[in-house]
Amino acid sequence: MAVPGRDEAHLHLRVRRRDAAAEGVVVLELENPTSDSLPSWDPGAHIDLCLPNGLTRQYSLCGDPADDGTYRLGILREPASRGGSSYIVDEIVVGADIEVRGPRNHFPMLVADHYVFVAGGIGITPLLPMIAAAEAAGAEWELHYGGRSRQSMGFLDEITALPRDRVRLYPEDEVGLIDLATVLAEYRVGTLVYTCGPGSLLQAIEERTAHWPVGSVHMERFEPKEFEQSASTDSFEIELSDSGMVLVVPPDRSVLQVLQDADVEVYSSCQDGTCGTCETTVLAGEVEHRDSILSAEEQAANDRMYICVSRAACPRLVLEL
Repeated sequence: MAVPGRDEAHLHLRVRRRDAAAEGVVVLELENPTSDSLPSWDPGAHIDLCLPNGLTRQYSLCGDPADDGTYRLGILREPASRGGSSYIVDEIVVGADIEVRGPRNHFPMLVADHYVFVAGGIGITPLLPMIAAAEAAGAEWELHYGGRSRQSMGFLDEITALPRDRVRLYPEDEVGLIDLATVLAEYRVGTLVYTCGPGSLLQAIEERTAHWPVGSVHMERFEPKEFEQSASTDSFEIELSDSGMVLVVPPDRSVLQVLQDADVEVYSSCQDGTCGTCETTVLAGEVEHRDSILSAEEQAANDRMYICVSRAACPRLVLEL
């Protein structure tokens, strides 16, 4: 049976180093205690941390992809933490063992002549390897990085060491919010925008670039999108291609919940369509996408779905399970 996430690496790593990067932000470096090379990754990738308290959380890799001995993560202690970031900041110390799944990448960096990177707060983490890759490739790039204050903005030592003419910092208590009206004043041919940060920033960018060509703007979200319309309340069927099993998904249950009730092995984590752990291949049918990962173009392909939130827009979906 094809299980979402089954082919991903499951690793038991150790915290090699822990540093403070800003107010409430810690940087962890993880290594393999066996000294074996870690699975390779590309800019934009993240891993799951399966924490000792039973929670699983996703964090972007922000180190050097060429370093096959270390994974580096930047983690913000969220003010409204549900027990993930607070546990890491308070309890995870050098020498601690952590189960890791991944890496996976739903935020891949495409080739472009010019990049505009826009980061809000801890959203800087997935962009750091992208900036390094753009610089190494000789591409033009610019970074616009905002935060509540300089003290809250992580990795400033690294960022201020970058070419000054390419970096603009926006500590809100000094200069206000990122000047999106200027940064995104007009579309430039050959330019890609990569952005990560709070929902308010991403929504503002979406609105300002709504008329730009499809595929010009790429986002990674730490929180689910808000949808104008409620999810469908119709029941529908899911057919599992490997076994031929047919299950009914009622209005008050998700595809994920129905599969779990039927003892079908599937991986999941966030339960809100942001992490990508439960990605499942769709072989037939039309999906009502409710995730915060796929672009409109990717959703239109109807070849995959995130079963924790997305539903059917037809009587039956056939899933590769």
